Amino acid sequence: MEQAQLRALLTQVKSGALTVDEGARALQGVAELPFATLDLDRPRRQGYPEVVYGAGKTAEQLVDIVGRMAREKAPVLVTRVDQDKAAALTAAFPRGEHHALARAFVIRRKVPRRGRIAVVTAGTSDLPVAEEAALTAELLGCEVVRVVDVGVAGLHRILRKRGELARCDAVVVCAGMEGALPTVVAGLVAAPVVAVPTSVGYGANLGGMAALLGMLNSCAPNVAAVNIDNGFGGGFYAALIAGKRSARGAR
Repeated sequence: MEQAQLRALLTQVKSGALTVDEGARALQGVAELPFATLDLDRPRRQGYPEVVYGAGKTAEQLVDIVGRMAREKAPVLVTRVDQDKAAALTAAFPRGEHHALARAFVIRRKVPRRGRIAVVTAGTSDLPVAEEAALTAELLGCEVVRVVDVGVAGLHRILRKRGELARCDAVVVCAGMEGALPTVVAGLVAAPVVAVPTSVGYGANLGGMAALLGMLNSCAPNVAAVNIDNGFGGGFYAALIAGKRSARGAR
């Protein structure tokens, strides 16, 4: 907990705005709701706030969770929200933004710059996963370059973007079908490549399993794969890499 936050907390306890028990729980770095225990200490430990997975939660639960998190003045990201949940969140938090393609709701805050990443898609159908990755990285302070629809069926398309990719600290590549694009990209850049398999593809794609196995078996040593359709995980991991590389002046 930062010094200013600590002083504000102690002032609230002194004034009676918070009970001693509430103040003690806040010092432990958690906020307890009837259905969730929020990790408020994560920004201090890791430099990034907790992210809320929206699927499986009710709109009412999400509103309560976001309301508590918003009090911490940190960026808020809720992933995998449908239209009804997004409408409830937007009504409760007018300064927030619903990104329909990314299936996400965000409340932006000013954060330190953390380098540059590229988010690349093999096809237009990969865009929902890619936008989740891009939005995540942006909220964590990265400049994001989007490179869309450059799959291996038309190899000249990605070759045209080589200069842009070379200026990035990390590259996220979202691909379905056979999942070959991350290996191609990895052969073009010196940066780490985060491969995100998507469930886009015909029957033998097996809901993204074929792409995942292809990425795990990549012959390029600078490729690491996350789970199927996990744009959030890919964007977050790339932001961690970009932040470290940018801080060391690696670009």
